[in-house]
Amino acid sequence: MSGAANKKDKSVGRSFVDIINGNFLTKDDVLRHLPYLMFLCLLALVYIANGYMAEDTVRKLNNVGKEVKEFRSEYITTKSELMYKSKQSELADFIDQKGMGLKESFEPPRKIKVSSQNLIED
Repeated sequence: MSGAANKKDKSVGRSFVDIINGNFLTKDDVLRHLPYLMFLCLLALVYIANGYMAEDTVRKLNNVGKEVKEFRSEYITTKSELMYKSKQSELADFIDQKGMGLKESFEPPRKIKVSSQNLIED
């Protein structure tokens, strides 16, 4: 048993030394599987690039979300200012300040009825 265990230890140690030295690359089995190993390396690079692109996309989405929140708050602020400035009392004060000479009418509007007989036809 000790001979078989000793032989196994030597093969493991030799394999480790071959990997460190680079001698394993010259073996026929490794050369036969080299295209497959290159394909696996390519897949690993694509996987890493995909992860970086996904992180970049998430960062951009977060920035756009922040901008949307800022624009929404600006929209609400502007809308409330417009609602305040378009009130009748505010418009009357604004017209008085500008001195436009317009006066507010306190009479309700009246409907004007015209019969078809009073119309002048050409």
